[in-house]
This record gives sequence, C-alpha cells and structure tokens, in this order.
Amino acid sequence: MTNLILVPGMWLGAWAWDAVAEPLRAAGHSVTAVTLGGLAERAGEAGSATLESHIDDVVAAAGRAAGPVTLVAHSYGCFPVRGAVERLGDRVTRVVYVDSGPVPDGASQAEYGGSEPDPSGADVPPPSFDPADDPRLFAGLEGRSAWIRERATPHPHATIAAKLRLERPEQPATDLVISTFTRENVEQMIAAGHPFFAGLDRRDYRVHELPTGHWPMFSRPADLAALLDRLG
Repeated sequence: MTNLILVPGMWLGAWAWDAVAEPLRAAGHSVTAVTLGGLAERAGEAGSATLESHIDDVVAAAGRAAGPVTLVAHSYGCFPVRGAVERLGDRVTRVVYVDSGPVPDGASQAEYGGSEPDPSGADVPPPSFDPADDPRLFAGLEGRSAWIRERATPHPHATIAAKLRLERPEQPATDLVISTFTRENVEQMIAAGHPFFAGLDRRDYRVHELPTGHWPMFSRPADLAALLDRLG
C-alpha cells in the first residue's frame, strides 16, 4: 500500500483525478487528490493564491498521510510538488511527473508556453480542451471537452508568474510518465540539458510512455491508474 498524493495541473481541482483515484483505492492504496488554492471548490481563494501557498497545500496533504508518500504531479503541479519535496525531505519516497518534470530553481510556469501571464494580472482562462483546436495537446478528449470546460476554473495569475525557489535541488526516486512526447524526444531533451528535466542526468530515473494528449487522467485514466499502481 502506498500513500499517493495526486496534484493536478492548471485549471483543475481534485475532481480531475476521480477516475484515477477510484481504481487505486480499490487496489489498496491511500489516495489524496489535492485541490490547490484558487481552483475548483477553492476558487474563492484565487486572490490570495501564490506558488508558495500551493506548495503549502501539497505539504499539508502529505502531512495528513500516515507514513511516507509518493507525490504525483501533472503539468503545472510539478512546481508545487518540487517545492514540497524540499520541505518534506525523507517523507517523500518517490515523485511521479505526469507529462511534466523536475523543473529547476528559478523556473516559472510562464516560461514554458501556453500559459503566458496577462500583463494586467488577470487570471488565466481555461483552454478549449477541444482536439479540433490542437490534435496533439487535446488528444483523447473527444466528447469530453465541454464537460471539462464546465468544471475548469481560471488559474490564479500569481502562481504561474512566480519563480520556484529551491535550496536543495536533490530528487528522490523519480518516474516520468510521458504522453505528448516520445521517449526519444525526452531523452534528447534531457541530454541537451533542457531545464524542464533539470537534475535527471545526475539521478536514476525511469521513463514510462503513455501516448495520448496532455491530460491522461481524462483520456486514459484506467491505464494511468494501472501504471501508478505498479510504481507504488
């Protein structure tokens, strides 16, 4: 049994993990899906949400677990998870990055495209999630786009503009679940020193391919759950 803490990416809340969490719990794991401040049922907190408060949210969720934890970070979730790893230390036995990676000190979500902060400071509206608009990014969401859009919330501006600050960049055991890139693409990026995968050249890590769009918790939830079960 593993204590799994599931952290969503931009625009989403704990609800995004429902179809993944259910089979994991049935397999005997303890699963906590996190809603970060300013999103979903916590949308009223958007004005006070920061990257640091999102790190606090992950640390708090891990603190409620009985024992060591595995942190699972989707997309933007890698930023608060990276900060939480530093605070939690040995309590984190593994980190699984779902179509994301262990970004370095000084990085911000705004640097990685698709979520450029509005100069006015306005929160970032959700995308269409429509495969017709971006067949690669939104692959597998046919028939679900409207449902996701209805539940998605604007993402707090301050959290993507802020730079991640790390004092100890060491990583625990690390797994990459890649959906919108191939293994060859990712290995080339790692070899080239791409900052999204900072530190992996100094650590043992595993790469797992789960081909689909950027949101496998919607497009391939059973397969993602089965993979997390094996990693746990």
